[in-house]
Amino acid sequence: MLILLPPSEGKTPAVGADAADWSALSFPALNSARAKVLEALGTVSAHEDALALLGVGVSLSADVERNTRLHAEPAAPAHQVYSGVLFDALGYDSLTPAQRKKADASVLVVSALWGAIRFADRVPAYRLSMGIALPDVGRLASFWKPQLGEALAAATTGELLVDCRSSTYAAAWTPPPEQTVAVNVFTETAGVRKVVSHFAKHTRGELARHLLSRRGKAPQTPAQLKKAAAEKWAAELVEGTARKPHTLNIILPG
Repeated sequence: MLILLPPSEGKTPAVGADAADWSALSFPALNSARAKVLEALGTVSAHEDALALLGVGVSLSADVERNTRLHAEPAAPAHQVYSGVLFDALGYDSLTPAQRKKADASVLVVSALWGAIRFADRVPAYRLSMGIALPDVGRLASFWKPQLGEALAAATTGELLVDCRSSTYAAAWTPPPEQTVAVNVFTETAGVRKVVSHFAKHTRGELARHLLSRRGKAPQTPAQLKKAAAEKWAAELVEGTARKPHTLNIILPG
C-alpha cells in the first residue's frame, strides 16, 4: 500500500540544519527535472513581479525570497517541513517508531518542486504550487506528468494506491486506475450530501494515520481499504472502470 498526499501550501522552515543533498532524494531519476524547475523558480522569485507570477500575496514575500536560495537553505525531513490541516491530522510525531518507519516507506508526496518525495527526504521550505506555469518549464502539472509516470512505475507496481491528493496535484500524475482508490469526503444531513474542502483535508490526514497505525496487514485491495476505513467512518466504495480509479467515499455527519 502507498498513500499519495499533496504537499501543504504552507511549510515550516528548518533551523540550523544543513542544506538538502539533492543526490540523496528518493527517485533520483527526477533530479534533472528538479534542477530545471528549481532554476526557473529562482529566476521567477527574483523578478519584481514575483508575487503575481507565483500567485501569492504580499504576506508571503519572505517565502518567495527564500525561493532564490534554496540550494543553501536549511533542510529537514519532509514530514517536518510540510504542515497544515492534513499533516496535523496525520500526526507523524505522535506515531510509534514502527509506525513512523511504515510512514516513511508508505507515503509519497507529489510536489510541484520535487516531483515526488518520501517523508524521510530532507528538503527546504519553499513556495510553489502545481497550478503555476514557469518560464522554460510551462504548467507544472503538465511538465511533471510524463516524468512521474516513468519514475514512479517501478515503485508503484503491484501496490494499492490510496490517493489523497487534491485535484491540482492529481493532475500531475495519473496512476493505473485498477490499483488506485481516490478518497472523497462528504457530509450528510437528512440524506443530503455535500462535498467538503477543509474537513476533507483533515479527514484524509486522519485516514492516512489510521492506515499507518491500525493493527494487521495493510489493505491490498480497494475492498480491504473500504473495510479498514469503515472501522472509523461511514464509508462506501464506488468501483472504478478501465479509465477511472475506484473511489472511497467517507461520509461525515452534517
